[in-house]
This record gives sequence, C-alpha cells and structure tokens, in this order.
Amino acid sequence: MEWLANLGYIGLLLGTFLSGTIFPLNSDILLIAVLTLGGNPWLCMIFAIAGNWSGVITSYLLGWIGKWEWIEKYFNVKPEKIEKQKQYVEKYGVWIALVPFIPVIGTVGMIALGFYRTKPKTTALLLLTGCFLRFFLWTVLYVNFGGTFIEWIKGFIPLSY
Repeated sequence: MEWLANLGYIGLLLGTFLSGTIFPLNSDILLIAVLTLGGNPWLCMIFAIAGNWSGVITSYLLGWIGKWEWIEKYFNVKPEKIEKQKQYVEKYGVWIALVPFIPVIGTVGMIALGFYRTKPKTTALLLLTGCFLRFFLWTVLYVNFGGTFIEWIKGFIPLSY
C-alpha cells in the first residue's frame, strides 16, 4: 500500500476505489498515509470519497447485473454468500448502504444490494453519505489533532511515514 500512498492523490483515488471492490486494501490507512506525507486534508478527503464511492457503486452495479459467472469470476463471491446477505437486505434494506466499510457487510453486501435491486438513486445517495461521513471523520481528526492523532494511530498500526 506504500506505493499507492507515494502516488499522492491519484494513488489515494485508485486505492480507495479498489478497496470499495474486492481488493483487501484499507482505505482509512491509505488516507492517513497520504495525509502524513503532506497531502492537503480536504483534497485528500475529496479523492478518498470519490474513489471509494466509485468502488462501492461498481460492486453495487455488478450485483445489479446479477450474472453469477461475473460475480464469481471477478469478485470471488459465491452465490451462497449473496443469499446469506439477503437477511440483512430484508431486515435493513437500503440503509445498509450507509456502512459499506463494516466487515460483515463490505463488498458482498454492496453486491447483494444490487442483486436484490434496492432503489438505485437512494442506494447511491446513501453510499455517498456513508463514504463522506467516514472520510470526513478521519480528516477532521487529522486537521484538529495532527501529529498527536498520527502518533495515536501508529500505536495501533505501524506506519512508516
């Protein structure tokens, strides 16, 4: 992930896009890394939101198309996983779109929202809102606490930046 951070805003956009799909990248850590390397906090937030939102929308659209061959081939998601997500979609509906970054929901949940045909405009808006809230929180913490915040994060995650 270090190479993505070193690409700056473009790396942040690409990395957050990929993390919104099936790639096991942590877009939160990538955002913090680019901020630590001197990125403008508000530009970083915009690039992170745009990339991640595009990634989760891609996952949603793949579910909407609903071709099992594609879902299995490109996302390595078995039909059983989508069927298991049905209980969440039935219980919480489109509101799942607010939290695409929660591990239990994640990419499979976004594919399930598409597969079970939640309202596209509402889903897209809630996905954007969830991405905004997530990256806004990290950006505000960084802007207000700067170095202290980074040192606190390093206590949990070893950053070499």
